[in-house]
Amino acid sequence: MIKLTLKDGSVKEVESGISAAEIIKGIGMGLYKAACSVKINGEVKDIRTIINDDCEFEVLTFDDIDGKKTFWHTASHILAQAVKRLYPETLLAIGPAIDNGFYYDFDRETPFTTEELEKIETEMKKIVKEGLELEQFELPPDEAIKYLEDKGEIYKVELCREHSDKGEPISFYKQGEFTDLCAGPHLMTTAPVKAFKLTSCTGAYWRGSEKNKMLSRIYATAFPKASELQEYLDRLEEAKKRDHRKLGKELGLFALMDEGPGFPFFLPKGMILKNTLIDYWREVHTRAGYQEISTPMMMNRALWERSGHWDHYKDNMYTTVIDETDFAIKPMNCPGGLLVYKTQLHSYRDLPLRLGELGLVHRHELSGALHGLMRVRCFTQDDAHIFMTKEQIKDEIKGVVALIDEVYSLFGFKYHVELSTRPEDSMGSDEDWEVATDSLKDALEEIGLDFVINEGDGAFYGPKIDFHLEDSLGRTWQCGTIQLDFQLPERFELEYMGADGEKHRPVMIHRVVFGSIERFIGILIEHFAGAFPIWLAPEQVKIIPVSDKQLDYAENLLSRLQNAHIRASIDDRSEKMGYKIRQAQLEKIPYMLVVGDKEMEDGTVSVRSRKDGDIGKMSVDELVSKLIMEIESKVR
Repeated sequence: MIKLTLKDGSVKEVESGISAAEIIKGIGMGLYKAACSVKINGEVKDIRTIINDDCEFEVLTFDDIDGKKTFWHTASHILAQAVKRLYPETLLAIGPAIDNGFYYDFDRETPFTTEELEKIETEMKKIVKEGLELEQFELPPDEAIKYLEDKGEIYKVELCREHSDKGEPISFYKQGEFTDLCAGPHLMTTAPVKAFKLTSCTGAYWRGSEKNKMLSRIYATAFPKASELQEYLDRLEEAKKRDHRKLGKELGLFALMDEGPGFPFFLPKGMILKNTLIDYWREVHTRAGYQEISTPMMMNRALWERSGHWDHYKDNMYTTVIDETDFAIKPMNCPGGLLVYKTQLHSYRDLPLRLGELGLVHRHELSGALHGLMRVRCFTQDDAHIFMTKEQIKDEIKGVVALIDEVYSLFGFKYHVELSTRPEDSMGSDEDWEVATDSLKDALEEIGLDFVINEGDGAFYGPKIDFHLEDSLGRTWQCGTIQLDFQLPERFELEYMGADGEKHRPVMIHRVVFGSIERFIGILIEHFAGAFPIWLAPEQVKIIPVSDKQLDYAENLLSRLQNAHIRASIDDRSEKMGYKIRQAQLEKIPYMLVVGDKEMEDGTVSVRSRKDGDIGKMSVDELVSKLIMEIESKVR
């Protein structure tokens, strides 16, 4: 007998050599029908896996991220099988699960048309209805390569050769007449993939390199139920309406130009939005004991070699030569913050030292990866670096988590947390990494914050906590991060004088809240669909006189509002009032103030709210007080 430790901590005894599928059936047939894969000692596996030893055992359904990936991976094989049935001359490349679905890359003479995508969907439905079993088998590397060469699958051969050096068997999955090179895991059959949609077809270079051939990439998604698919498609449609690139242009916030690909141009209204966010950033950081600094945008190669960026990040950096010396435009603010720390001697009484910086950084992104404000080549990073003793680590992490929580809550974002551990390309001792990782884990556990482990995705200098916020459409975005670093203080020989009169090495936290202010603005545009809360809105009030007779009154009203630091303007165009109101609504302005003869006589305004509609007349004093209260309290 072997012992399985289940997710709830309970222990189940089963016969050795039993399959995960049989174990799940023993727990309940309902769970078996919903199961996509299992996690055995933290590793995702097929439910056809045979278990011979004691282990931690978790059943993954479509409600779990890894369960979804298994489901979508199988759906990608169904897509590839349908394509090969209909267009057998097409060559297969890769078909992974991704966020919100999957894709498959194909090599064919011409891109897929809309009509062809419809035919492929129909064939996929037939494959699902056939309920084909997925069977895994393995071949020695030489046999695997010959098997794929005989099929003419040149891309699969290339992938296979890369793994043949290890001498390990190569894994394949077969469903009906279709076989694909694949490590899995997969569903037991094609039958559960009942609802799917091919969403688009684009070009994609093989292996992501512009030097390689352009392939046809079909994007798709799939769900166990048709109702879940429809909900997703509805969200997609809503997302199109909220696209920050579309709204950014309509609302006059920013522009993207061919003269500066990946370098956004902020327009006057966009600058108001950006500066309002920055003012708020300064407000919360001042309150939390941060001091603001500014460091140069470009520094010499020696600095980047010392920080490790020249060796680990050079391909993403813009470089130049000045006076025969290599320089790099900063992709990160950290080295500058370290130099600021070194400008004076520090005592343990100075720590923790919290230094914040709104630094403009530049990173080389491939042109195909650029996307509005979400993926750019230059952005303002709301960085901060905290220097502390080892004893202060947990309290400082807790303080950063509290600050991030305050900011995200203000905008109405939910979030989940990931703890990312040591990557392969890293520097530093095993001991330092263990201490750093345990410190982050202990802090999260003491706070009582749920988190998942993201193995191998830390920064090259230390582990990190990532905050993935959820917007109003249920999409997630990685923004805030906390990175614990023992390496750079060592490399830069940072010191402080301890209470014992001896010199000690401080520990460093790198952290951001917005992440990139530009990207955060893009997220906010889509989250609020451009209808920002009044405190954040570039224009807070539009004054609409009924006719020219009320212009003087409107001007006086504008002056009152501006003196109260309320952003307002007058629509004095010779247009009908209904048209002006509709225009203000399209501009998503929080309040419209209609003034006619009656309002002018009474010294009042007729107030129309973007959110609540017509809310009646108010005195000017009453209105100003209401607006100031809403702006200062930052109501949503």
